[in-house]
This record gives sequence, structure tokens and C-alpha cells, in this order.
Amino acid sequence: MTEPVDHLVVVGASLAGLRAVEGARKAGFDGRITLVGAEEHLPYDRPPLSKSYLDEQAPEATTFRTADVLRDELGVDLRLGAPATGLDTTAKQLQVGDTSLGYDALVVATGAAARTLPGSLAGVHTLRTLDDAVAVRAALDAGARTVVIGAGFIGSEVASGARKRGLDVTVVEALPTPLVRAVGEVMGNACAALHRRNGTDLRCGVGVAALEGTGRVERVVLADGTAIDADLVVVGIGAVPATDWLRDSGLRLDDGIVCDEYLFTGAEGVYAAGDVARWYNPLFDRAMRLEHWTSAAEQGAAAARNALDPSAAKPYQTVPYFWSDWYDSRIQFVGVPATDEIRVVEGDPERGGRMVALYREGSRLAGVLTLNGQNVIMKYRGLIMKRAGWDDALTFAQQRKAA
Repeated sequence: MTEPVDHLVVVGASLAGLRAVEGARKAGFDGRITLVGAEEHLPYDRPPLSKSYLDEQAPEATTFRTADVLRDELGVDLRLGAPATGLDTTAKQLQVGDTSLGYDALVVATGAAARTLPGSLAGVHTLRTLDDAVAVRAALDAGARTVVIGAGFIGSEVASGARKRGLDVTVVEALPTPLVRAVGEVMGNACAALHRRNGTDLRCGVGVAALEGTGRVERVVLADGTAIDADLVVVGIGAVPATDWLRDSGLRLDDGIVCDEYLFTGAEGVYAAGDVARWYNPLFDRAMRLEHWTSAAEQGAAAARNALDPSAAKPYQTVPYFWSDWYDSRIQFVGVPATDEIRVVEGDPERGGRMVALYREGSRLAGVLTLNGQNVIMKYRGLIMKRAGWDDALTFAQQRKAA
């Protein structure tokens, strides 16, 4: 028999963590809630940090809720600026610095941390946190010669922000085609063309040999011997789930916290959500770890509900969705980047403009990428949710084109 929950602890003052708190209250939970966050900031929205926050106009606040709302309306005990350092799942104790915090149910939403390069030169930044964004924006305000390492979505958004200001920017990508693992070669080349049409110096198929400077970065030296002068270097080479603090917890860790379809970790009362969770997605019959805004928000609420009442737990399944703004274009993707076949059903990758590409896995539609296809992307997401067949998807695309 499941013991009643009097104290819910959420570790990670992230989007997923906030939604866990809100989801618990919406489910009628009137017990204690403690929210633990490593940063001193209140929960804030991350996607704008590499998008509108870097624009020339004054940035808008990205905080989701004020402290008064969290404390007074949601009844949350805030523990910010104090990262979790350990977890005893047998004693149900969370270690936060020198403090031990007991729980009845725990939602882990510690997110992911940006990968970094060796060295400690000033002017070299990742872009994962609000403090990162403040530093990068200040450098752009000063007219920094900018080099971005990694042509992924975050790095490409930084490049876009620099170009909108009229600044010179070079993007260095070790792979011959950017984003090839995420969207395939054809659409990766289409993304590369988008950079070049907007005046970004994109260099693919070459790695970084060294970052040089006296105290502050002055140049980036590439593996081919080329040196690029730089005042600002933004490292966008991906992120790793923030699980180091859980190594002695007994939880199963494998590219995140391994969870079942209910976001349950296997340890009594412990669930996970957001970028840190690697859970089984029934819709695609596989384990996934997503670093997407939509899934983080949904998972936070689902994990809290399931943690509070495991006997009524519901599986969490979703069609992954993310978006990225480059220059004056919006890239959107739903599903998974299957590689059995990728077919462009609208537009021309060589010419740019609006494009739609479908991704096949076996006999089903598994993913869709659009460039400036805001009016159709959610329709395709609905098809994937219904497990639409490939032929049905092609028919739908033909009908859309004829309309």
C-alpha cells in the first residue's frame, strides 16, 4: 500500500521543476512543497536566452513567476542558490550542501549542463544559463568579433543574433554537414545555406585546435592551422544531463536518469522530468532523453502527479517538438529524425524559402521538419501522434500542396 505524501521535494528550479510544483497544486495536493535550485535565480525561461535576449533592444525578463507567487499562492519553500549534492533513496534524504532534507516524494529536474572546452580564458562562454546570456549579450553590445564553436541550434541562434547586429561572426563545425545527426544530410545542407545567405562565415569539417590569448581570448586556431581573431567565443557543442551528484544514489544512470513510461526511477517515491530524464516513450517504443521546452513542461507536471499518487499513475508519451529561430526564419521539428527515408515534399533545399521534409521509419511517418512552415507543423505532429502511415503522410502533403 502506498504511503500518503506529506512532503514533495522538487530538485531543480527549472521549467520542469516549476511545472512539477504547479502540477502538484492543480492535482489538489495541499502538503508541503520544497523547491531546490542550484542557481540563485527564480525559475526562468531558457529558449529566449539564445534568441530575443541577444537582440539589440532591451531584453525582457524571462522569469516565470515572482517569489511572492511561488511562496504565497503556491505555498513553496524556496531553497535557491544551493545545489543538491547527494541522494539517499533508502532513508529518503536529499543532501543540499551541509543540509539533509527529508521527502516523501521527490521529482528530480536538474536539467543538463553545457559541454565546455579546456581552459579558462575570459571571453569564452557557453550559453545555458541566464548569467551566460548576460555575459554574451554584453560582449555583443560591445561589438565583439564573434566565433561560435558548433553549428547546432544554440550556436546558430547566437550567430543569428550577432548578424542581426551587423557583427562579423564565424561558425566552426567539426562535421562536414551541420546538424546531420539531428535532421539528416539534405536538411543539414539547407541549414548551412541559411547561414551563408545571411553573411555568416560557416566553416565545416574542421575542428578547433586551440583558443589563444593572454588572459582573454584573442583568436581561435583551427585544426587546419587557420587562426580567426575573436573577442567573444561561444561554445555550443551540446549538453550532458546533470547527474554527477547522483552517482552514489543507486539510481540507474545512462545518458540521464533511466525511468519507465511513468517517469518512475525505480526508487520509492523518486521520479524524474525534463532534460535529465531518459524515459520510455510508448508512442515510439524506445527510451528517449529530450532537451525540448514542450516535453520538459509536460514531464514536470506528469512526474509530480504520478509521484503523489502512484496507484493512479499514467504513462507519459509524446511526439517530440522543438523550434529554433535563425535570422528571419523559423525551423521546427516534430517526431524523431528517422533515416529510412527523408523526402522533401515542399520547397527546394537549394533555393531556400519555405520547406517541408518528411522522415520515414519503416512504414510510418516518424518525423517532420519545416522551414517557415508554422501553419502546418502541428498538423503533422497530430499525424505522428495517430501513428499515421507513410503513404497517408504523402497523401496529406500532396493535398496541402494542391490547396
